[in-house]
Amino acid sequence: MSEVLVVVDAVDGAVRKPTLELLALAKKLGTPSAVYFGGNDAAVTDKLKAFGAEKIYVVDDAEIKGYLVAPKAEALQQLVEKTSPAAVLLVSGYEGKEIAGRLAIKTNSGIITDAVDIEDGGVTTQSVFAGNYTVKSKVTKGTPIITVKPNSAAPEESAGAGEVEAFAATISDSAKKAQIVAAQPRKSTGRPELTEAAIVVSGGRGTGGDFDPIEGLADALGAAVGASRAAVDSGWKPHSFQVGQTGKVVSPQLYVANGISGAIQHRAGMQTSKTIVAVNKDEEAPIFELVDFGVVGDLHAVLPAATEQIEKRKG
Repeated sequence: MSEVLVVVDAVDGAVRKPTLELLALAKKLGTPSAVYFGGNDAAVTDKLKAFGAEKIYVVDDAEIKGYLVAPKAEALQQLVEKTSPAAVLLVSGYEGKEIAGRLAIKTNSGIITDAVDIEDGGVTTQSVFAGNYTVKSKVTKGTPIITVKPNSAAPEESAGAGEVEAFAATISDSAKKAQIVAAQPRKSTGRPELTEAAIVVSGGRGTGGDFDPIEGLADALGAAVGASRAAVDSGWKPHSFQVGQTGKVVSPQLYVANGISGAIQHRAGMQTSKTIVAVNKDEEAPIFELVDFGVVGDLHAVLPAATEQIEKRKG
């Protein structure tokens, strides 16, 4: 079977869950091969091997660190030319999509973004038009370049051979024109990453700026905290919390919208969630057209009561 290249998303030596999901999807198309930009890190390679990577290409990032995505796209182009893979899979985020676009141009290949499933034969289910429709799509030219939304598949822990192979890429001067001159780590909240979380609890204008009930419920559920554009524009939460067309797109197992009216811009960022719950005082709020379960009520009363019951049952 042909190799399927899975581009690893890892931070400080920790492989993120969406990469493990990609390895599971890669098995439908061929033999999973991971591509890791970094050093020969045993913790990374062991994790990838445990979740089915038959081969692990380690790309020395000495020439890549400190630059934006162009060097990674060049390295992947060279790896595609060497391996002639059945497909290349990337996490559907800001960086993954840009790398995918550049790689598709460099390899004269078709590209599919925001896939939520991949079937045998390379047919994907794709979320399009701000999440309003799903379509079946397939690349018909070159090597399929596919970005997949987080939480689209369940990781499968089944050991692969995990054969490690160093790959030396040649990076052109042209790819080094955009350089990172400063970086500041984001403060940890102790909660899951918004785009990767299985549960997201979001607040909007109806919070009045008081996110304590939102955060209390999120912590009880082990969830990430999100916010609508109105909440972000009001300065109640940073832009990194924003869910929506101009923020982050999430697709968790459970999405709880609190005090959010449900404008199309917000719906575009969360309507592929598996189960949607809304709490809003306005029974005519558009969000109720979308939900699986709705509560008409004041979030400042409903959420603390729900949190209390959840904590009781956990105990």
